[in-house]
Amino acid sequence: MEKKKAVKGTLPGRTHATGPGGLSAEAFARWYRDQSLAQWNGLDVGGVARLADVIVRAEKAGRQVFVMGNGGSAATASHIACDLCKTAATPKGPRLRCISLADNVSFITAIGNDLSFDDIFSRQLENLVQEGDVVVLVSGSGNSPNLLKAARFAKERGATVASLLGFDGGKLLAQSDISVLVASDQYGVIEDLHLSIGHILTFFLKQRRA
Repeated sequence: MEKKKAVKGTLPGRTHATGPGGLSAEAFARWYRDQSLAQWNGLDVGGVARLADVIVRAEKAGRQVFVMGNGGSAATASHIACDLCKTAATPKGPRLRCISLADNVSFITAIGNDLSFDDIFSRQLENLVQEGDVVVLVSGSGNSPNLLKAARFAKERGATVASLLGFDGGKLLAQSDISVLVASDQYGVIEDLHLSIGHILTFFLKQRRA
């Protein structure tokens, strides 16, 4: 049996695996495909199911879902929120109330400029989150200070904290009620899987009432 490579943690913005180096474009594509397939084969489908379950409960109870992340994960958060609000909707079913906190540029820059970049998500949650809501944190490293602060604040308000993580999960792993870890050290692969998990959630919600 092949020994599984241990994946170390990282910090936001630090270097990470890019590839073995010296490969042609075709060889690199094959390497990347193999890295992706390994993560798909090891995907924590139980964790995805638990995340789907809390989102369904939030939908039925009329609670809100907040999604957030930095950089590429901000784009993923925006994509997931769009899909859960629009693509997952069916003509006769309830509408899931989902918002990406990475999208309000005016509010984010006001908080970052006047307070701190570490506060850009928790300060938005002060206005919005309530007991029974779901907060979904998307992070490769799992160590972004603004996400850690958001997780703590959400728990104080009685929200369920879920996370999509990479590497070794970072500090967010222990702070999350539900987590799905993509244990890779290649950011592209991590982000690909995170977006795919968003698509799984979206089309699962839609097919229930098909």
